[in-house]
Amino acid sequence: MDVYLVRHAIAATRDSTQWPDDSERPLTPEGAARFCKAARGLHRIAPQVDVVLASPYIRAWQTAEILEREAGWPPPERAPELEATRWPRSVVELLRRHASSSVALVGHEPCLSGLASLLLVGDERAAAIEVKKGNVVLLTVSPEVRPGSAILRWSATPKILRALA
Repeated sequence: MDVYLVRHAIAATRDSTQWPDDSERPLTPEGAARFCKAARGLHRIAPQVDVVLASPYIRAWQTAEILEREAGWPPPERAPELEATRWPRSVVELLRRHASSSVALVGHEPCLSGLASLLLVGDERAAAIEVKKGNVVLLTVSPEVRPGSAILRWSATPKILRALA
């Protein structure tokens, strides 16, 4: 199974007066515009996925909607397991329930880099995987979806993705 790890695009700066609930913090207009172009570049190297699962946090959800609009990926499905405060092991269970040929997970740090490390080497802290805002990482995971069963195919920064557009 191919698993695309997508970190949300650039969001507004934390501000408890404007967004007392951090889950409501949106993408910045510039962050959304830059990710639109990155999503068009992503479409060139990943023209389709079967399922898009996204954190219900506004910034991740907006990123998933951009993937739908600009990359032609399916409409996102809400996945609380991808919220900013969740642990990578809960996402492994989510992947098992959504076994498909390709799944995109749109979420946050440190969960995404921890998930990549867990799937690659069996420990969520062992591999130093950097997932910048707007970054996409492709892993190929064994059908059983278990820690240590993945292969890193590629990692593309937003700059690389925009250049592909």
